[in-house]
Amino acid sequence: MKLLNSTRKLLGWAVKHKFWSVLIVAAVLYSGYSVYQKNYASTGETKYVISAVRIGSVSSTVSGSGQVSASDQIDVKPKASGEIVYISAKEGSYIGQGAIIAKIDSKNADKAVRDAEVNLDSAKLSREKLVKPADQLSTTQAENSLAKAIDNKKQAEDDLQKAYDDGFNDVANAYLDLPGVMTGLQDTLYTTNTSIGTGGQWNIDFYYNAILQYNDKAVTYRDDVNSKYQKAKASYDKAFTNYKATTRSSSPNEITNLITESYNATRDIAEAVKSTNNLIQLYKNELTDRNIKPNTTSDTHLLTLNGYTSKTNTHLSTLLSANQAIDSEMDAITNAERTITENTQSLQKLRDGADSLDIKSADLTIKQRENSLLDAKQNLDDYYVRAPFGGVVAKINLKKGDTASTGSAAATMVSMNKIVEVILNEVDLTGVSAGKKAELTFDAIPNLTVDGVVQSVDSIGTVSQGVVTYTVKLSLDTQDTRIKTNMSASAKIITSTRKDVLVIPTTAIKSRGNRKYVELVTPQVVIPQNRNVQAVSLTTLPTATFIETGLAGDIDTEIISGLKEGDQIVVRTITPTSGAITTQQAPSLFGNIGGSGNRTFQTGGGSRQQGPGTGGATKSTPSPTRAE
Repeated sequence: MKLLNSTRKLLGWAVKHKFWSVLIVAAVLYSGYSVYQKNYASTGETKYVISAVRIGSVSSTVSGSGQVSASDQIDVKPKASGEIVYISAKEGSYIGQGAIIAKIDSKNADKAVRDAEVNLDSAKLSREKLVKPADQLSTTQAENSLAKAIDNKKQAEDDLQKAYDDGFNDVANAYLDLPGVMTGLQDTLYTTNTSIGTGGQWNIDFYYNAILQYNDKAVTYRDDVNSKYQKAKASYDKAFTNYKATTRSSSPNEITNLITESYNATRDIAEAVKSTNNLIQLYKNELTDRNIKPNTTSDTHLLTLNGYTSKTNTHLSTLLSANQAIDSEMDAITNAERTITENTQSLQKLRDGADSLDIKSADLTIKQRENSLLDAKQNLDDYYVRAPFGGVVAKINLKKGDTASTGSAAATMVSMNKIVEVILNEVDLTGVSAGKKAELTFDAIPNLTVDGVVQSVDSIGTVSQGVVTYTVKLSLDTQDTRIKTNMSASAKIITSTRKDVLVIPTTAIKSRGNRKYVELVTPQVVIPQNRNVQAVSLTTLPTATFIETGLAGDIDTEIISGLKEGDQIVVRTITPTSGAITTQQAPSLFGNIGGSGNRTFQTGGGSRQQGPGTGGATKSTPSPTRAE
């Protein structure tokens, strides 16, 4: 509106002052013509815009457009379940990061914290006791325990000696009876008794023959008697021989072996007596079952055998007890020695104080209790629903008395920070990654440029009509209050940068096939510093010089080889024509090198069209201001 009013006033003044208006227009036209004649049309010769090879930086960028959005909008979900006891936030209000939105009933979690605190105090107290020097009472008690253990060992040693003596006595008593038992057993089986059979027949054979015709097991019984008698006799002879060679002053091992051998011999004798009793009893049973009166001598034999059984059982019990008593006392001595060792070490430990391992163990216990307390406190903190970031509470879904659960949202929050989401195609996406720098401008805010950083890039693109695009999120270094959600934004993302390298204007580079070259000015000329006078005349045509390029930017390109700092090259060739000035490539030194048709350069997210050659028309735009 102001511009329109100003224009109207200017036109009104021009109508009223026609003379002066014509004079001013004429002066402007003459001035422009003079500049043209001086710089371009004086001789009709070709002029050149020259640039020097310099050390600088080159940045490769890609451009895209998109919209502004909130950096975060999330549903805040509780980390614990329970009854809501109060709500502290209000819808539409701003709260800071970590501020409490609501609290859940935490009685059990409070108790867990208290218990963890008690356990930690207990561990610390135990460590204090551990490192505290032993008092006199504890030392005295340890000394008394050691003395008692020594007394117990002495008592066990005395008891062991008595056990050896008692065991020897038991062996001696056994051999008061065992010889008579062996003699009587032999007489019962292997003597000839005319009162129970024919002359010359052993008693064992009499009993066998008398029942053989009635019971075929008679053979088994007889053979069992013979076998066990022979075994008993061998054991008895060996043990009795050792008994006669052993005295009370013999070694403990000799006495122990004698007791064991005597026990085994007594056991074998008892088995022989039992087997003999079985044979004679079978004789009586078979005859009685057939109403045949057994010989009365068999009753006498059975009565004698019963006496032998009583004696052998008694000696078996006493000899077994003797062995057990010796073993028990030996175990008692071993236990007493262990107790002495333990009490000695315990007493020494009391005197020396706690060792490093015990202290480390106590410290480890304290650390574990501290971790448990920390876990309990963290668990307690889960009963507070907190803001994950500073922002506006858009909605609260619960009220006091409701039951919160970990799967449902308690509130919805929107961040105050803004981000820009731009869309790039799959070709432009190359080189774009998180952390890359960017410059952002906004259609609704002229002359505002904000620095930004690529926050994330979609992993999966979106396909639409055969074109694959990706969303790139950029965070803003400056949160300007003028930037609103859903505003249109443009981003120029720097994908690569080279610093302190040789650079030349990109428009100076020409090509022949797959090779690139520039037009080198020799000898060098003075480059005009006046912005209005940049073209110069050359006495010698430029020389085509092949080059190797590196990173190409929108304005400059890196030179890897072919040029050095300070070399002068042709940027544009200006050829005057009748009635107009055109800028075009100079005639190629190689013929039609580089072509004279239009060239399209892919830059960033789009392309720019240039006119004939490399000297296409340029457009000047005001430099935007940067938001600090």
